[in-house]
Amino acid sequence: MKTLIIYYSSGGSTKIMARTLSMNLKADIIEIKDLKNRKGFANRFLSSVDAFRESKTKISPSKLDLTEYNLIYIGTPTWANKPAPAIITLIDNCNWKGKDVILFTTMTKQGSGEETLDRLEEKVHLRGGRVVESFSLITKDKSPEDIINDTERLINSLVLKMYGGA
Repeated sequence: MKTLIIYYSSGGSTKIMARTLSMNLKADIIEIKDLKNRKGFANRFLSSVDAFRESKTKISPSKLDLTEYNLIYIGTPTWANKPAPAIITLIDNCNWKGKDVILFTTMTKQGSGEETLDRLEEKVHLRGGRVVESFSLITKDKSPEDIINDTERLINSLVLKMYGGA
């Protein structure tokens, strides 16, 4: 079974988590880039509005061929209790039919990730995918080493290796 990790990261925490998953699970990895400027206070505020409205955005790559993958992880930061627009756009652009999917999100406070994961699950399910697991990680004020350690603990506690990869 071939595994892919797809993620979008704005502040770096989701990227650290995705890379840790990829290394530990021996999975391929693809970073989704949002082509809209999301830097600076005003743009960050507007990004939260875009997330809340589930606005589409231009991304790179704009679409992925997932045919060779049986298991796909999708990672996003939580913005306004929603997935980042880049991940919403990606899900809408790809064929998830028959794919097993594991969702993950990073967040700054307890509880804000549940709504994000629920919405991602709805969108994947509507496009034919099956969510087999989901999890979130609070990353506020954590060092990269702490995020790596917390991710490795999640891999072990959720027994993610049983889904394939490593």
